[in-house]
Amino acid sequence: MMQQVELVDRVRAYDPSADADALMRAYDFSMDAHCSQTRASGEPYFSHPLEVAGILTNYHLDTASIITALLHDTIEDTDATSEEIAELFGEEVAQLVEGVTKLTQLELQSDRAKQAENFRKLLLAMSRDIRVLLVKLADRLHNMRTLEHVGSEERRQRIARETMDIYAPLAERIGMHEIKDELEDRAFREINSEARASISRRLGFLRAEGEDVVESVVAVLRDVLADAGIEADVAGREKSPYSIWRKMQRQQTSIEQLSDIIAFRVIVPTVPQCYAALGVVHSRYRVVPGRFKDYISTPRPNGYRSLHTSVLGLADQRIEIQIRTPEMHHVAERGVAAHWIYKDVGSGPGTIATKAESHQYRWLQELLEILENASAPEDFLAHTRLEMFSDQVFCFSPRGDVFSLPRGATPIDFAYAIHTEIGDRAVGAKINGRNLPLRTVLQNGDQVEILTSKNQTPSPEWEKLVMTGKARARIRRVLREVQMRQYVDLGRGIVEKAFGRFGETLADINLETALREFHADSHDDLFAMVGQGVYTGSDVVRSIFPNRADGDGEKKGGSIFSLRRRRSTPAQGEHAVPISGLTPGIAVHMAKCCYPLPGDRIVGIMTTGKGATVHTIDCLTLEAFSGSPERWIDVAWDRERDGIGAQVSRLNITLMNEPGSLAEMAETIAGARGNISNLKFTNRTADFFDMVVDIEVEDAKHLSNIVTSLRGRRAVSTVERARS
Repeated sequence: MMQQVELVDRVRAYDPSADADALMRAYDFSMDAHCSQTRASGEPYFSHPLEVAGILTNYHLDTASIITALLHDTIEDTDATSEEIAELFGEEVAQLVEGVTKLTQLELQSDRAKQAENFRKLLLAMSRDIRVLLVKLADRLHNMRTLEHVGSEERRQRIARETMDIYAPLAERIGMHEIKDELEDRAFREINSEARASISRRLGFLRAEGEDVVESVVAVLRDVLADAGIEADVAGREKSPYSIWRKMQRQQTSIEQLSDIIAFRVIVPTVPQCYAALGVVHSRYRVVPGRFKDYISTPRPNGYRSLHTSVLGLADQRIEIQIRTPEMHHVAERGVAAHWIYKDVGSGPGTIATKAESHQYRWLQELLEILENASAPEDFLAHTRLEMFSDQVFCFSPRGDVFSLPRGATPIDFAYAIHTEIGDRAVGAKINGRNLPLRTVLQNGDQVEILTSKNQTPSPEWEKLVMTGKARARIRRVLREVQMRQYVDLGRGIVEKAFGRFGETLADINLETALREFHADSHDDLFAMVGQGVYTGSDVVRSIFPNRADGDGEKKGGSIFSLRRRRSTPAQGEHAVPISGLTPGIAVHMAKCCYPLPGDRIVGIMTTGKGATVHTIDCLTLEAFSGSPERWIDVAWDRERDGIGAQVSRLNITLMNEPGSLAEMAETIAGARGNISNLKFTNRTADFFDMVVDIEVEDAKHLSNIVTSLRGRRAVSTVERARS
């Protein structure tokens, strides 16, 4: 176990001005507070905060952070108080310890609301001072290093999943790649030990076979660069088993087919020499198309900078090469710890040193905006995970500002990344100078200009088009507010009519009794509950006039209408579609979510009293029945029977907003022997309009021919078969 003097020496080695007295007092305080406690391994509990402090010294953290690491469990696990720590070590340390203190175990559990609330607390704490997260990551790293001593397998699995889901992505977000890699690897060992062992064995074999190859590549690269007058430090680094396994899963390939198990790093003194080295390598070896990435001119959001490329020919195989300066390498390994300055100036401890660094941690502010817009803790957790777990594309504003977005993002995501108000008012986008629909998927390097209108509000369709948690949370919030206003207006109208049946006017009624009875905070809350159908207008009337009999209004001639749906009985034979695999006499319905056609792979879902509903095998609605396998029926189109006839399918079409485009679409459908049975416009802008078109066709092949014909028309921007 590390002694006091050793800890002080480690801090003084990189910070000669460190307060040695405060460090030694914190060491003694923590040891005394935890003296009677032991860990699951049987070691003294004090060994844990001491190891956490040791991890942080490797990243050259300031004295306050090291003291926080020593004290981080004292408030939760001992009799120590925040006031006592503030008195002994100062308010800054007390706030950091309070931020790191595990108020509740942040564990994956069945109570997702509790888990989300704990994550919210962690996010708020680290937004005030990033050192809270650094200490928390070191705390988790040491716990993962000693995970084998936890007796319960279920708890080990839970801690490992939590590490993989929350802490490793957070470490990656702030550029702490060493910690991220170790957290992932140790969690992978627990979650899927067989896969990790298999990859490790295979790596050992390949390592033994390719040891000479690695040394050869390093020597050749060093010589090639030296011949060009570039002094470089070249080394090969093997990727972790988890990153290899993840790439195998993503590419559906074997470990032998992966070309970048070992990444070769070329470190040169200056930025110009980075590009010079890149030119030398590209002029000497064939470049693998699509594998070059310039993270120097366009850094990652966490500050990572480097040139990445892959070439063919070195050692007769494909090689991945990363080129960077020593400073870039330092940031790549240490992340946020490499360029956060802790001074009691500006906005206080943890102040970001420069505007550029503030830009790098914009994602943290975006997580806070998700927190503001989320309606429930579970939504917040889902949106933040969505925000943290995405591969990224980099897009530019017309002014040259860079925005990182998850792969698959649309201009709506880009608009919300700029500002919430711009997202709410977006009506269109210019991408690389061309007017394109808001559903367009953005690509790396796109320049995006958002077109706005004061009359625009988020559409329900937008939720299906966005990829960022920030955009989705905001859209849902606005839609909830709009829906609530509709409920309030509807409920007020229902209550007014209910009182009107008794000759009363709502304006003359004191609703306080009803507010108390129905636990409503305001009149609008009461009207919203009525509009949602929680209570009826008659319920409100009875709460005010309890002696009035039910139905008085009807007897006095008031007009009451029922909002119940009338059940329509289909005509005999309406659903007489030739389907095999069903018991004779069972009613058959074609699902209105996916519109199955002869030729599609289909499945039947049984519903008591309704019969069988036929869906396409890839229909998203089927997920709702995954827990009811007994309702699934294996069905198929009966090609041996006649009478299938025309079937209705649905297309989502975007047309250019110009004269003749609608006629061109209709002529194309008619020319392909399709018949439009229904058409509905869903969105319209100055340049495009979206519509849903129902078409009668013979089968899936017939529909495919129509879609192909439409895609060949200039007026048709996009056309897709509706699937949900």
